[in-house]
Amino acid sequence: MTHAPDPADGLQAYIVGGAVRDALLGIDVHDRDWVVVGATPQQMLQAGFRQVGADFPVFLHPRTHEEYALARTERKTAPGYRGFVVHADPSVTLAQDLSRRDLTINAMATHADGTLVDPFGGAADLRAGVLRHVSDAFVEDPVRILRLARFAARYANFRVAPETLALMRAMVQAGEVDALVPERVWQELARGLMEPAPSRMFGVLRDCGALRVLLPEVDRLWGVPQRAEHHPEVDTGVHLMMVLDMAARLHAPLSVRYACLCHDLGKATTPPDQWPRHIGHEQRSVALARALGQRLKAPSDCRELAELTAREHGHVHASGSLDAAAQLRLLERCDALRRPARFADLLLACECDARGRLGFEDRDYAQRPQLLRALARARGADTHALAERLAAQGRSGTQIGEAIRALRVAALRA
Repeated sequence: MTHAPDPADGLQAYIVGGAVRDALLGIDVHDRDWVVVGATPQQMLQAGFRQVGADFPVFLHPRTHEEYALARTERKTAPGYRGFVVHADPSVTLAQDLSRRDLTINAMATHADGTLVDPFGGAADLRAGVLRHVSDAFVEDPVRILRLARFAARYANFRVAPETLALMRAMVQAGEVDALVPERVWQELARGLMEPAPSRMFGVLRDCGALRVLLPEVDRLWGVPQRAEHHPEVDTGVHLMMVLDMAARLHAPLSVRYACLCHDLGKATTPPDQWPRHIGHEQRSVALARALGQRLKAPSDCRELAELTAREHGHVHASGSLDAAAQLRLLERCDALRRPARFADLLLACECDARGRLGFEDRDYAQRPQLLRALARARGADTHALAERLAAQGRSGTQIGEAIRALRVAALRA
């Protein structure tokens, strides 16, 4: 049986970027991107590829559906990450294409036979654990600051090259970060939150000054003290980073990690003469979380859980001392009876908060299983049969509601 030739046969095609990096790191590669040198769009279409995107020539392989991009260069024409003119034609070399990439570890390619093309020392930086810019063109795209910070969260043992950090600081001072639109900030922030060490992302953004511009509510938390008997780490910003890394350790979903990010924002607005106590910070955190979620255009599930966690995390922590009636009020405030999955996410965020403290990392958080059991008992009460019986007796809606609450309280007491 004969097979039709590959449409890519005869093309100067190279695997580029993350697939090369991950292969060198020994990580399984699932997606590959290709660069084609010396071809025109017409040749790609004639070979059976399908063009996608209007900004620059990218094509989908007709069988594998992998992306093949013509080698291209970029020229900065305006501030921000959109101010580029893309140039692609057969004269653009592979090295020129790789030179426009952000980091040396992402500026490598391999031939179809596996031969490595590494004009900027990416393999050496991988071995040394260094995040280094390819060229001064790095300063032309402020998204690269966020991307580098995200890679720092992915590769926790990698350090940022001093000269790269200097470039990033210069970009912030020049106002390049101000041009980032909320959608791109959220996209990179969400990805970074889901990396193994989210705190590294925020550390890099603080070091270069970008966090102060992009997330001032978060940046202000550093230097704000807390009561040492509850927070041996004392500094609120340090605590927040421990909470985020605990969320990663517990494999929390994005909504929980974002809720962790927002849970203590109000502590930065406590007047210094009230430190280290932060009375009323919960409601201030709710308002700040709401404003931040709207500004970032975060998904609704992330925004809702962030506000709920900011408001209720203190009550969840103290729930071990609540009687049955108070437990039910907590469940009702959290809409847990109707939305048990979101309540479970709230409890996970609270566990991350409780264990994201110095010396508490391996402590059990009894409130989470206790409240999940309480919710199961409250939801297991046969309120439907009770409501039908009382309705048949002519009881009012208020009376039926009070009886249902009494039944649930009894179930919680049991």
